Amino acid sequence: MGTGIIKDISISIIIINYNGSQLLAQCLQSIAAYTEGLEYEIIVVDNASNEGNLEQVLLEYPDVRLIQNKENLGFAKANNIGLEYAAGKFILFLNNDTYFIENSLRELFDFAESISNDVFIGCKLMNKDGSDQISVADFDTLANSFGESCFLYKLLPRSRLFNRFHYNYETISRPIEVDLIKGAFMFCSGAAVKKLGGFDSRFFFFGEESDLCYRFKAMGGKVFYYPGTRVYHVGGATVDKNQWFKFKQQNIAKIKKYQKHYRGIEFSFLLFFHYMGLFLRIPVYFFSARFSQAFFYMKLLFEYPENEFDQ
Repeated sequence: MGTGIIKDISISIIIINYNGSQLLAQCLQSIAAYTEGLEYEIIVVDNASNEGNLEQVLLEYPDVRLIQNKENLGFAKANNIGLEYAAGKFILFLNNDTYFIENSLRELFDFAESISNDVFIGCKLMNKDGSDQISVADFDTLANSFGESCFLYKLLPRSRLFNRFHYNYETISRPIEVDLIKGAFMFCSGAAVKKLGGFDSRFFFFGEESDLCYRFKAMGGKVFYYPGTRVYHVGGATVDKNQWFKFKQQNIAKIKKYQKHYRGIEFSFLLFFHYMGLFLRIPVYFFSARFSQAFFYMKLLFEYPENEFDQ
């Protein structure tokens, strides 16, 4: 691990932890086992965990910098705190519920170095059972938002018009430019991320990676999906313990994206499609005997976050 000369650090790996010390241990072990040929540093930002033994885990990794927040500041703000200490040419925002099975960082570093302009890169994310996970997506449009609300993205998985996740259903063998990569694994130009000011901390949980990619592309950056290397992502390790929190935060994040980046009639239709989708899911989940989810969708009909983005 690179810990000596700051200017030689190729990658700063920032990991947010909240009540996930066992997952973090697996993540750190996999980084140490598979990352070769690079100088890197690891910064762990703990969001006031009240479970597990984080200090015990980190005893095996004395070079890891630990930052302990006194309260849960959310994913975006905690990453920004880690970013303040990052010295790498590239920044990897990495979930603690991920683990490596190959030297992915060397491959992505070499790919990034071969491109002349600043880049964000995501790789293939895999579920625990080895199946493909959603790794990339398109930005929200009127068509794909309608498709998501009306379940067309399930009926037409390869549709570029109605399914913003369509790339995940194609066989992609070479790097392609995409709109956004998932926040579980974001390999980014350090200079670009710092120029953008990191994540927008008004996104507490969910939505922050979409906003960051949106702002990056707006300033001329390119976002790539690199399918040549794989990383496993457990997924939902933190939020699955509290399903209402997950539903509520996903809802808030989506509306905040609309509030920040869309205006006029487009904003109105996006909001209408979103609430239409919530409404349609109530009977679907109810008659599927998934009563708690049906109840959550009903509650979400009455949830609307204050607009923090008004100029």
